[in-house]
Amino acid sequence: MSEEKDRELRALQAALAAEHAAVYGYGVVGGRIGDGRRAEAVTAHDAHRARRDALVREVKDLGGRPVAASAGYALPFQVPDSAAAVRLAAELEDLSLIPI
Repeated sequence: MSEEKDRELRALQAALAAEHAAVYGYGVVGGRIGDGRRAEAVTAHDAHRARRDALVREVKDLGGRPVAASAGYALPFQVPDSAAAVRLAAELEDLSLIPI
């Protein structure tokens, strides 16, 4: 594999790992978000799933094996209610979850 292709593959894998984390996080958000923000959360969740799926295809197209999602991710704070779910959604857009 060329050095350029290898760099591209590593970047795609990093982006894919971030999308796995976002999809996981929106699962938590969806369980806590209030009805008034639910449609917005579903839209964001669907967008991250679509990006994840596109990245899987891109990694495969380059001959790579897509990085798997972790079994769980460490949330940056507890999410006991809708307000915390909204804060988590904002964090997810920064893609800051860490696999556990």
